[in-house]
Amino acid sequence: MQQIDLNSDMGEGFGRWSLGDDETMLETVTSANVACGFHAGDPETMTRVVAAAAARGVQVGAHVAYRDLAGFGRRYVDATEPELVGDVVYQIGALQGIARSVGAEVTYVKAHGALYNTIASDERHARAVLTAITRYDPSLAVVGLAGSRFLEQARAAGLRTVAEAFADRAYTADGALLSRREPGAVLHDPDEVAERMVQLVRTGTVEAVDGTRVDVRADSLCVHSDSPGAVAMAQAVRTALEGAGIAVRPFLPADPGAGS
Repeated sequence: MQQIDLNSDMGEGFGRWSLGDDETMLETVTSANVACGFHAGDPETMTRVVAAAAARGVQVGAHVAYRDLAGFGRRYVDATEPELVGDVVYQIGALQGIARSVGAEVTYVKAHGALYNTIASDERHARAVLTAITRYDPSLAVVGLAGSRFLEQARAAGLRTVAEAFADRAYTADGALLSRREPGAVLHDPDEVAERMVQLVRTGTVEAVDGTRVDVRADSLCVHSDSPGAVAMAQAVRTALEGAGIAVRPFLPADPGAGS
């Protein structure tokens, strides 16, 4: 039986400001990428989301970002490698401390926003992120864009890698995500997205914006929780996958310490 993980970005509120329906989303996804305070999130929010994820058997990952709270982590920051290594270690450590305080464990790392897009092709910042993970805990899995140079670097560093595709984002003909600045970058029709993801899992390809099909072989699918109708979209994707005989399960196997 084919299987796939379903993840979503969570804990992206800050103080009195809230974003997304984390509680309901946790009923559908199998992995929760929890903001660690640099693009969103605060200790109370992080604790609440991690505890809720653990109670539902949803695996928890550190959603690390550039230090860009005002810009929601969607702006490039020209940090030095030592700065970025420290920032990523800091974020993982913060979430891991909170997780352990509620009997949970951080098991993977995924970059957010501009950092995610940058490390897909920028070797300097990719190296900094991977150095941080290796120094903190090399048993942590690393989530990255399917087909990216970043995942190649992570594998070369001996880290377990998880190739990710995006349910609600459009792709260019070279397998990159279409910039959010472009029309049609974010997809909104739950039924269309659900069928698109069934085809992706079955064939390892997705239709690009120019109509061509590109290879996107993924271990995990992401639905952004800050998009309008995000919960309904995640539910539609999961229902369609399971209806097609595709199991929706966490991506980590029994031995999370082994190399990928």
